[in-house]
Amino acid sequence: MTNGQVETQTISKYDRTYGGLHDISLTTKPSTVKNVQTLTGKSETFVVQTLRHEELGDFIFIECMDENGLTRLALPPKVAAAIASQRDSLTKRRRSISSKAVMRRRMDEGWVPTFKKRKA
Repeated sequence: MTNGQVETQTISKYDRTYGGLHDISLTTKPSTVKNVQTLTGKSETFVVQTLRHEELGDFIFIECMDENGLTRLALPPKVAAAIASQRDSLTKRRRSISSKAVMRRRMDEGWVPTFKKRKA
């Protein structure tokens, strides 16, 4: 209280979401990742934790600490699914590019593919 006024504290979206899911969801242990940016040399620390609700899906909670302070994000299941989908897409493309390069190298070395039927 200051000067006779009542200060009201609102609970952040992060805290509401985390608190509502914490006891009713499967949780991972928080993972701490320290990163130093190569271009600027500035360090930052991330704390990442995933909570899986049986009906709602996966929520990802991220806390980022850097020279500007603390930033907290509660990523909903649609965002978590988009991140997973994009990662899977990149993995699939990388495998395809790698496979094509291996096949090109084999063909350059004189290997000829044969499409024989396998014996049962």
